[in-house]
Amino acid sequence: MANSGQDLLDIAGGVPAKTPVLIAGPTASGKSALALAIAEASGGVIVNADALQVFENWSILTARPSKAEEARAPHRLYGHIPGDQDYSVGHWLRDVAPILQGDLRPIIVGGTGLNLSALTEGLADIPATPAQVRAEGEALLAEGGLPALLADLDPNTLDRIDQQNPARVARAWEVQRSTGRGLASWQADTPPPLLPLPDACAFVLDPDRDWLRDRIARRFDLMLDQGALEEARANLAHWNPKDPSSKAIGAPEMIAHLKGDLTLDEARDRAIIASQQYAKRQRTWFRKRMRSWQVIPLP
Repeated sequence: MANSGQDLLDIAGGVPAKTPVLIAGPTASGKSALALAIAEASGGVIVNADALQVFENWSILTARPSKAEEARAPHRLYGHIPGDQDYSVGHWLRDVAPILQGDLRPIIVGGTGLNLSALTEGLADIPATPAQVRAEGEALLAEGGLPALLADLDPNTLDRIDQQNPARVARAWEVQRSTGRGLASWQADTPPPLLPLPDACAFVLDPDRDWLRDRIARRFDLMLDQGALEEARANLAHWNPKDPSSKAIGAPEMIAHLKGDLTLDEARDRAIIASQQYAKRQRTWFRKRMRSWQVIPLP
């Protein structure tokens, strides 16, 4: 089992130097460490596939690579998007496409399964959602919760999405409402992928549940030591819970503490629980959608 620095070096040493690499795994499982080990062993550029690490205003709470880590290997698509700007899977694919054609072998790493699946399976060319449809969906969600949106979706779409993820459910509802066609139907007409899975070395980190829960708690305490509260304070004046970057785990909790709504201990505990719940959803996605990837057990 891969549970030490030496294990990472062993895995890294076995990756062919020219082959693109994909690394998936739940939050706090050690994806970035493996990516860096591969880059140092056989070269390459580390490319972010995490939906929140793209935002410039949250570095510590999204666990972006440190300056020291970035100095050890080239990194791309980290912190390059303003926090109030929408950044979809389609945006990410457009940004990653020229990197795939570059001189450096890409090592693509992240916990956002949808990005990685779109990269290796293709992404349907779905029309943009009109603002009024999005507002209608938000109102419906506020009034009736997820069941109100799920009730409008077709069976094939229900089978494909994470029904506990509000963002994924809302997206499916918006597609159905604005195009008159289910998300699953659009996905059936998906164009060829930018990076077919057989052309890459694809790894999924699969940590022990209790080991990961403890690691998540310890990592959040380290984030606090590194200045997560100060980072939140820098975001306080412009905080908008509807901004895409505001979904960063720990951000709402730290902001609530700064506003006097939670003690720091309460904010810490809630952020850790939210991160653990997110990790559970990630593991479910990976086990369902990435069965052909090489699994690396942890610890």
